[in-house]
Amino acid sequence: MKKALIVSSTGGFLSQFLENDVKVLQEKGYEIHYASDFKNPVYEYDPEFLKGEGIALWPITLHKKPWHIITNAKGLRQLIKIIKDEDIDLIHCHNPVGGMLGRLAGFLSGRNPYVIYTAHGFHFFKGAPLSYWLIFYPVERFLAHFTDMIITINREDYDRASRFHLKKGGSVELLHGVGLNTDRFHPRESIRDEVREELGIPNKGFHIVTAAELNTNKNQIVILEALNRLRDKDIYYSICGRGGNKAFLEKFIDENKLSSNVKLLGYRTDMERVLQSADVFAFPSKREGFGMAAVEALGCGVPVIAADNRGTREYMKNHENGIVCASDDVDEFMKAIITLKNASALRRQYSDNALRLSRDFTKEAAYMTMCRIYKKIED
Repeated sequence: MKKALIVSSTGGFLSQFLENDVKVLQEKGYEIHYASDFKNPVYEYDPEFLKGEGIALWPITLHKKPWHIITNAKGLRQLIKIIKDEDIDLIHCHNPVGGMLGRLAGFLSGRNPYVIYTAHGFHFFKGAPLSYWLIFYPVERFLAHFTDMIITINREDYDRASRFHLKKGGSVELLHGVGLNTDRFHPRESIRDEVREELGIPNKGFHIVTAAELNTNKNQIVILEALNRLRDKDIYYSICGRGGNKAFLEKFIDENKLSSNVKLLGYRTDMERVLQSADVFAFPSKREGFGMAAVEALGCGVPVIAADNRGTREYMKNHENGIVCASDDVDEFMKAIITLKNASALRRQYSDNALRLSRDFTKEAAYMTMCRIYKKIED
């Protein structure tokens, strides 16, 4: 049996984002192996469930930041051993460090496996800091030489990767995210009041929801600053996620006396329910490769207030399914919030458009794209 090794920097990434990859590979007769740092999962996952699905788990040591050389060198050695011992035929790696180690391990193993790298948003992009270009761009250009296929999730990254020199016969593909699960994420108006009661949101309150890791890039602070200036007691903000910025956000909320209207809900496994209570979804990330959380909100018919970046440009239509703002402009976010709060008819119009436009990004569409991509390996 052919063997495929999936590599990611963070544990739980497979369960969160790679269901289609696994399904297609298994249909093509591959035995699936998954290597990651399971000690520090960003996403929740059930290892026993994965094993029950026939996926072999390989804990490795790595650090999400590439300059932690000693730690990542250990992970590289572990990956090389897995590739050799298990006779791996295909490597599909994800995240910057997972992509770096997976590709180097494939080359250094001497087995010449077919190597795919999915770039979930290059760190170098239009408007990125110069340091990002100096560090990440030359590394990606170099690693492309050890890569048979690069999959990007937005047009800007696709255009840039198309100029890289891959292995002979290599190709660059475009995939719009992992696909919207419409069985989970669809409008359910009947539970709106029930969910609001659970979350402590008044029935007539204007409810903004965000789902993202709590970090500087995800930029929850710009929404908090907008609410602090507005001082509108009828606006409520629920932040779903966990991460290193939790204490910083808590301090801001406490110091500015926003705790009655702002809630940190932690990591949620029921976002399809939480979204039913929302009037608007806020997605203010400074940088996004794609941004599946926003598409899930659109799939529930929730208008989105998003920051303008290469990921949100794939699905956001300004003043059609939401409002697009500059990521660092508090005034723009304030105006967007006020506009949607005070115009219920406009929200309904945006909601209808959100639902319609989200259908371009379904799980079924992503599955068909992955079938076409993996078929290239056989051709």
